[in-house]
Amino acid sequence: MSQHLGEPSRHFFLTRSVARVMGVSLGETLRSGRLEPERYADMVTRCRGCTLVDSCEDWLSAQSRISATPPPGCCNASDLHRLRDLH
Repeated sequence: MSQHLGEPSRHFFLTRSVARVMGVSLGETLRSGRLEPERYADMVTRCRGCTLVDSCEDWLSAQSRISATPPPGCCNASDLHRLRDLH
């Protein structure tokens, strides 16, 4: 059985938005070499397979300042924490 993947651009922006709320610029981490393009693509693909998209969007809309953690159940939590700690 294959897994349904969500629309790529939606999940690209969700991944970027969660990172931004955590104080991480994925563009900057790519330029600096702290994030490899393949790993970034893997993060977006993991997000595309996530079943918590609606709760992630709700979490994002409720954020008014930098958050130390991603939304509950985020499939990219470990990568986002690692990148935040490198910053």
